[in-house]
Amino acid sequence: MDSFIRSILNASRAKKRIITLCIDSLFIVLAFWLALVVRLDSLEPLKQAQNWVLLTLLTPVSLYAFISLGLYRAVLRYMNSQAIWAIVLGTVITTVSLVLLAFFMGVDIPRTMPFIFAWLCLLTVGGARVLVRALIGKMTTSKKESVIIYGAGSAGRQLATALGAGPEYFVSAFIDDDVTKHGSIIQGIPVVEFKGIYELINKRKASKVLLALPSETRARRKEILAQLEPLAIKVLSIPGMADVVEGKAKLSEISDVGVEDLLGRDPVTPKPDLMAANIASKVVMVTGAGGSIGSELCRQIIKQKPTKLILFEQSEFALYAIEKELCEYIINNNLEIELVPIMGSVQRINRIETVMMAFGVQTVYHAAAYKHVPLVEHNVVEGVRNNVFGTYYTAKAAVNAGVENFVLISTDKAVRPTNVMGATKRMAELVLQGLAQEQGSKHKTRFCMVRFGNVLGSSGSVVPLFRRQIKEGGPITLTHPDITRFFMTIPEAAQLVIQAGAMGKGGDVFVLDMGDPVKIKDLASKMVRLSGLSVKTDTNPHGDIEIKCTGLRPGEKLFEELLIGDNVGETIHERIMTANEVMLPLSELNVFIEALDIACHNFDHQAIRQLLLDAPTGFNPTDGICDLVWNAKKQLPLDSDEKVVSLKTS
Repeated sequence: MDSFIRSILNASRAKKRIITLCIDSLFIVLAFWLALVVRLDSLEPLKQAQNWVLLTLLTPVSLYAFISLGLYRAVLRYMNSQAIWAIVLGTVITTVSLVLLAFFMGVDIPRTMPFIFAWLCLLTVGGARVLVRALIGKMTTSKKESVIIYGAGSAGRQLATALGAGPEYFVSAFIDDDVTKHGSIIQGIPVVEFKGIYELINKRKASKVLLALPSETRARRKEILAQLEPLAIKVLSIPGMADVVEGKAKLSEISDVGVEDLLGRDPVTPKPDLMAANIASKVVMVTGAGGSIGSELCRQIIKQKPTKLILFEQSEFALYAIEKELCEYIINNNLEIELVPIMGSVQRINRIETVMMAFGVQTVYHAAAYKHVPLVEHNVVEGVRNNVFGTYYTAKAAVNAGVENFVLISTDKAVRPTNVMGATKRMAELVLQGLAQEQGSKHKTRFCMVRFGNVLGSSGSVVPLFRRQIKEGGPITLTHPDITRFFMTIPEAAQLVIQAGAMGKGGDVFVLDMGDPVKIKDLASKMVRLSGLSVKTDTNPHGDIEIKCTGLRPGEKLFEELLIGDNVGETIHERIMTANEVMLPLSELNVFIEALDIACHNFDHQAIRQLLLDAPTGFNPTDGICDLVWNAKKQLPLDSDEKVVSLKTS
């Protein structure tokens, strides 16, 4: 039977219409004779020729009416109220035609016969379509994956409609917190309370839960995810309403649950005056414009309508990608902003100073830096050159070019650093604090720095790594079971950086409120369980995904901090604080800078380390010197000096 139905379904559209016309003709004939036989309780009408003539004329009239009303243009599996009205109106026209034809032809039919005929037409022509639609629906849904939608609001209903028309999912139930909806049926789908999910899962009527709660707060979404986490079911989400409104996503798009929902921390609405203060109608420059933070800063900056935005980036492809994206945004929103893509390194002061002077830069956001802890440990000289001297040269160029505002993107790893990356970022802070002491007497540039923790989705973030490892079947690798980190979304971090920069008076160290620290192992476990899988442990040896600890990497801390001391002040923004940190006068700082420059030039890693220890950085390394080149050179035989290029020059 299924094969017969499928052969009809796979036929061409013209053949389907011919078959439907033939079947409807048969229904009209049957309805006519049944109406007469039932009314007269006799088969005599079949013997009367005039009845056959009447039926012969009635059938084409009826079919023409149905055709004119568009009944045969409607696709059965998507039949809606328009098709139903076409059947009703076509039946009325057919019945009226029957009465008129019988009257003018002088055919004697019972007065109640047309009413019986009309009901039989509705039951056969309409009922057949309902039956076929149900059969098709059963056949198609049998191959679809059964899912539950959490949220029976407008977003949930739109999602159910979209999924019903697609080939992948079949919605078996809605779950909603509104008790007034429990037990009701929406779009043919029952609404059940949360405890009903257990029965659906046990009966294998659901394999996934789709969160249709785009307008809910992250705190509420976190609560719901905590309820769903113990269940052996995969949890997916639809985009937030803000992304839908901005055109970044559609309600029908389904994706993995965002980690920001797991954190349960709602972003604070940015203050418009602070966002625009250093940007609106000004020439703005972003170094490291192609990076995770730099690119998001650029996206936030163009919304504040600067006159020019200078994209300064070392990577050709990264510069191309962000310029293309921003150009499209500017064109689509009819903005009058000049984009200037500049390739260059922050380690070349002449290049960056010339750029600043040529375009009259007024505000600089310095995001260019090497931030990956193990890589900087393995490439110490480049880390120092980029993070310390890159900041120093960019800041000096800003002073010489008369830049009004300079904002450094710092990190929580600059607090009591245990690695070279953190120590170099703390040195970069000291550079700006030293230059800030001369503000007013020797220059007018306002320097400030903003310190925050990890951002979700940035390059090198653990979240994309965990998703890939779960998709591949594991194991998930993390360095230590007790390791914790602060997390924030990239857009929120960029907005807070801009707002903090607007509050700077000179030499300020701003610290962003990152919320509570997150245990990375707990984060990994939640991601596994919300993927519908279980964590493989000693108590659960048959679990799906194993979490392996590989040991702390060089320079890696178990716990990150945002403040060196407890001396913290408030600002006008609830998520931004100020830290009072130790600083060096510029004259003393220059001694360190000069010595560090010589040590880098000579590839003297021992001297570099000692200088970082002597400076007021709080540097407390947990490992020895891990530079790959330095260690490789140490392993060379003493008599091989003539066969290799000396790394140390006079």
